[in-house]
Amino acid sequence: MNRYPVWKYAIIVIALLVGALYTLPNFFGSDFAVQVSSVKTSVKIDGNTLAQVQAALKAAQLSVDRVALEGSSVKARFGSTESQLKAKDAIQQALVPDAANPGYVVALNLLSRSPAWLTKLRAMPMYLGLDLRGGVHFMLQVDMPAALTKKVESLSGDLRSTLREKNVRHSGINRNGQAIEMHFRDAASADAAKLVVQDQFTDLQLASAQDGADITLAATVKPEAVRRLQDQALKQNITTLHNRINELGVNEPIIQQQGLDRIVVQLPGVQDTAKAKELLGRNVTLEVRMVDESTEAAAGLTGVGSVPFGSERFLERDGRPVIVKKQVIFAGDNLTDAQPGFDSQNQQPKVDLTVDAKSGRVMRDVSRENLNKRMAIVLFEKGKGEVLTAPYIRAELGNRFQISGSMSVAEASDLALLLRAGSLAAPMTTIEERTIGPSLGKENIDKGFNSVTWGFVAVAVFMCIYYMLFGVFSSIALAVNLLLLVAVLSMLQATLTLPGMAAMALVLGMAIDANVLINERVREELRGGASAQAAIHAGYDRAWATILDSNVTTLIAGVALLAFGSGPVRGFAVVHVLGILTSMFSGVFFSRGIVNLWYGRQKKLKTVSIGTVWQPPTGNAVVDRAG
Repeated sequence: MNRYPVWKYAIIVIALLVGALYTLPNFFGSDFAVQVSSVKTSVKIDGNTLAQVQAALKAAQLSVDRVALEGSSVKARFGSTESQLKAKDAIQQALVPDAANPGYVVALNLLSRSPAWLTKLRAMPMYLGLDLRGGVHFMLQVDMPAALTKKVESLSGDLRSTLREKNVRHSGINRNGQAIEMHFRDAASADAAKLVVQDQFTDLQLASAQDGADITLAATVKPEAVRRLQDQALKQNITTLHNRINELGVNEPIIQQQGLDRIVVQLPGVQDTAKAKELLGRNVTLEVRMVDESTEAAAGLTGVGSVPFGSERFLERDGRPVIVKKQVIFAGDNLTDAQPGFDSQNQQPKVDLTVDAKSGRVMRDVSRENLNKRMAIVLFEKGKGEVLTAPYIRAELGNRFQISGSMSVAEASDLALLLRAGSLAAPMTTIEERTIGPSLGKENIDKGFNSVTWGFVAVAVFMCIYYMLFGVFSSIALAVNLLLLVAVLSMLQATLTLPGMAAMALVLGMAIDANVLINERVREELRGGASAQAAIHAGYDRAWATILDSNVTTLIAGVALLAFGSGPVRGFAVVHVLGILTSMFSGVFFSRGIVNLWYGRQKKLKTVSIGTVWQPPTGNAVVDRAG
């Protein structure tokens, strides 16, 4: 009756082994570290960089626990925060003499002390949130109407240019809010314009109105196109923020979408809120220019001559110099889209660019006059330019053209994102801002750990006193629940926050409810005169429905918090939801496995250790009063 098949015990053993394996890294703690990474593709992290870091630390007379080249960065570990901060300043001065043109990012970091064999198994400790580690938190609101207005403005210019090319006469095109109004004096011209819009502007929908002989066509962006535009604006802004935050040297920044039009930015370790806000709001510009291929420019590349008048010298992403003319063909404000793809002729990766109507006409004229010459795309940030690519013009270009060359699929995708992310797709406003100091973070960790520990001890002591051996089983199940919860959070690489630790303490109290229901149900069966084995079996089976109902309703509330909450509420909800799921496994499945293992082998079981069972005056139940 109370026997588990072997496969159920196998599940329990596997769950315990996996839980212990992925929980283990959290007990080794972290080292205070300084991490050196590359900003540019032309700057390599190698043995020379490692030697420079070691020399800088030696010159500063700083003791280091360990410094090594790990992957694509150099990481130096220290025993205290003071040594870490001094080492960052020393390394920064040695590797980045020119702050305006950094080649390296020197970042503060916390590195796990986990053994290498755990790391190879992808067993990592949980990330710590800002309230446990210190840093700044921003909630940014993206101005979606501004992004839509910008798109409508671009479409308005494209419509005007296309109708001119198709010889469709109109009496005026203007933007009215989020709509483009086109005025015509006759029905034939209006019908011709409708065909042009349906054929070449699939994102627009038309509505017509007539005022006497005049006809007005109002073009608005389709709802599905608006949603696509909003999604692209969010992704572009997130990509732009990633590019900008790299300059701060922040390790493991959190930049993620929150709802339909908000972005959460968390910068662990950053305490300078003003600098962070200035960085997030900075503008980046993109310019398209012709490459100077004159003899003087060639001499300037080799260093023999100077840069010709009217040209500038920039570096490509791989470090090669390029002489580019100062005359700008068009700027990034005129770029409406950039998407990766494959060339239909040779199936090589490419990037398709789309510019507005005005820039399209300029590109057509410039490309016709400069066939087989190079055109450079230059990205400017903080007054410094970098050539993203400089391809050859092989044919006459318009408002749609492509960039191709020796690039991989990943590089083409990254380039498309970078081109779109040269500037923010829509302005953003800060609607929430918090700063947490590192000392407060350590204090929060200590208090949170103590609350979880003492909460567990208090619950376990009560259960053992009140339910005797069944209370011991319940306490073991509660410990397994905590083990599995930490393991799942570590496997998901979730960020543990102070509200998350509060949720963990709350989960302990909620998880024991299942065992209380089961134990009381077993007592009730014993009062009714059931045998010990029958009481155990009925207690688990009949309590399951109640346990399931209570956990499902609580889970619904947790999912609602997870879906609609933000910031601390979301951190609480993540641990809350996962804790409910793990408690159902440990409180019912695992605890019954222990009970079955202890009592299921006894065929003539007369008593069970479940504390005092109070009987009605006329009852005839056979029970154990003390176990």
